[in-house]
Amino acid sequence: MFVALRERLQGRLDAKGAKEKQQKMADWLEHSVQVEVEAPIEFVWSLWADLEQMPRWMKWIDSVTVPKDDPEMSLWKLNTGGLEFTWKSRILKVVPHQIIQWESIDGLPNRGAIRFYDRHSSSIVKLTFAYAIPGIIGKIMDNLFLGRAVESTVKADLERFREYALKAQSNSPQKT
Repeated sequence: MFVALRERLQGRLDAKGAKEKQQKMADWLEHSVQVEVEAPIEFVWSLWADLEQMPRWMKWIDSVTVPKDDPEMSLWKLNTGGLEFTWKSRILKVVPHQIIQWESIDGLPNRGAIRFYDRHSSSIVKLTFAYAIPGIIGKIMDNLFLGRAVESTVKADLERFREYALKAQSNSPQKT
């Protein structure tokens, strides 16, 4: 009986160790970009917190779906250069007007946080994220090149978010 239990536990530990080893073996890239938005933090937060609107300013994001019965989860679809990736994310932490932190739980491995800093008449939006490089991309691209391409795209995405926020604010019946 104890031998069988020990073997079952060892099997679980081996599976867990294999998963951890796989995560460690994958190359992870991390980026941090920020933008200043000339709008109050409450307004900026309300725009970003509506995850399903992200494809409006994020070039590579095709769609984000938040299940109505589980708002802590979201389903993402990214498409770039004919390559499509999907993942399911879970919100780990939310502090209104300060931070949204997430991690993927299925699909493309990624994690990160979006932080908001109140500058009274403006807001700083800082996005920090990391992702495991999918094997096929790692084989055909240099990590440095890939990192620069992703970072410049996300910086442009944040600039588009700034423009989106300013336009939304100017169209708002009640200017904040």
